[in-house]
Amino acid sequence: VQLQASGGGLVQAGGSLRLSCAASGRTFSNNGMGWFRQVPGKEREFVATISWGGGNLYYGDSVKGRFTISRDNAKNTVYLQMNSLKPEDTAVYYCAASRGASSTSRPSAYAYWGQGTQVTVSS
Repeated sequence: VQLQASGGGLVQAGGSLRLSCAASGRTFSNNGMGWFRQVPGKEREFVATISWGGGNLYYGDSVKGRFTISRDNAKNTVYLQMNSLKPEDTAVYYCAASRGASSTSRPSAYAYWGQGTQVTVSS
């Protein structure tokens, strides 16, 4: 079972990036999915989560109104559209699959984690 995150990179403040997380080895169409981020020396921070059917979405306070999570169950892929990026969004972004079907911000609820993709926003 593997979650492969991609789409990170270097972008100027105010720019946009779209992260993708492709799952392989099993289907996650019945699982909630989430994105988290981490800066060295700090705890992993919740970014966004989506329920199995896409009907329930939740975002961390720092990204509300700028980031959008979505999923395509036919492709076993979840996305994170990031707009109006700020230097403080710089981090390694991780996708994860939860043990259940609902959306959740609790890292302990997630059983599978991707390897992370670096996002760097320059000022």
